[in-house]
Amino acid sequence: MSDIPEPDALDGAPHPRHAAQVFGHKAAEATFLDAFTAGRLHHAWLISGPKGVGKATLAWRLARFLLATPEDDGGLFAAPKPATLDISATDPLAHRLLALSEPRLFLLRRPYDDKTERLRGEITVDETRTLRNFLSLSAADGGRRVVIIDSADEMNRSAANGILKLLEEPPAKVTFLIVSHQPADLLPTIRSRCRDLRLAPLSPPDLSDALTQAGAEISEDDRAGLAQLAGGSVGEAFRLSHLNGLKLYAALIRLMSTLPKLDRPLARAVAEAGANRKTPEAFDLTVTLLDALLARTARAAATRTLPPEAAKGESALIERLAQIPDAAVIWADLAQHLGLRARKGKAVNLDPAALLMDMLLKVDETAAQVVNR
Repeated sequence: MSDIPEPDALDGAPHPRHAAQVFGHKAAEATFLDAFTAGRLHHAWLISGPKGVGKATLAWRLARFLLATPEDDGGLFAAPKPATLDISATDPLAHRLLALSEPRLFLLRRPYDDKTERLRGEITVDETRTLRNFLSLSAADGGRRVVIIDSADEMNRSAANGILKLLEEPPAKVTFLIVSHQPADLLPTIRSRCRDLRLAPLSPPDLSDALTQAGAEISEDDRAGLAQLAGGSVGEAFRLSHLNGLKLYAALIRLMSTLPKLDRPLARAVAEAGANRKTPEAFDLTVTLLDALLARTARAAATRTLPPEAAKGESALIERLAQIPDAAVIWADLAQHLGLRARKGKAVNLDPAALLMDMLLKVDETAAQVVNR
């Protein structure tokens, strides 16, 4: 089983259930703890926010707390109300959760297909039927049970309808912890039956702490650059680190520093590297980083403030491209459409190198309009 990939884990990072702490989301933790101690614990919590900000980590922290905390029977010798969500790492329950052997927890996620030896692309109704069977059985000790859904965005329509039926008539002492990156795309009836815990992007210090906890071997200088490009997502920071994203971003800065007379040979080299079939993730990474540069330029033009550098020479480049009054609108509009068009072209099998070169030429064309005014 250890060789089977987990769909809810990042490449190169430990699974969220291994994280001892959650960084940057004290308000969400306090909201949940207040509901618990007041005896108003909702049966379903929608943990939403951008990818990689710690939603699954929080879900596992809440599950540990719920399953390890004794129920208050109101007796004279009842335990005091908990002041934190902390559960000792030596607690037997914590060990069972790490091993995925806790009988009172059900993890709903994309399954592994033994026939194709690959993870399935979505959560199907078969998995929700298995969950229904789990819920039809009473807990051995009559205590709480927890269901983690990671992520609800991956449920197909039939699976979503199956979950909706369970939320409409929730079993006693069962808490649903539902992770979603795009809650607006969920069935409105699912959202209406959940209490929302909305998580915001992490601050640079919290992101750095989360990377340390996950065992990331990243230099302090690289952490600063990743914090600028990852948008407060430790997941995106891991992806950029894993794919040498900072090195590629530095190459893009060197290339863009030749604007508005784009270095065509260097541009072709960047486009061809992004279209390399041996590294299929390179195309999306190149588009993502180019999007990031355009967005950072637009933001700097709007606020008249340069961001901390994510790569050497970035500040000088952005200052030159953001000097006219309407530069913010120009670059924001380009950022909104350019990457989307490239990804759509890739989806219909257009030449990825040509798509990337087209992006770079559009940026060059726009830079000529901005710089030469």
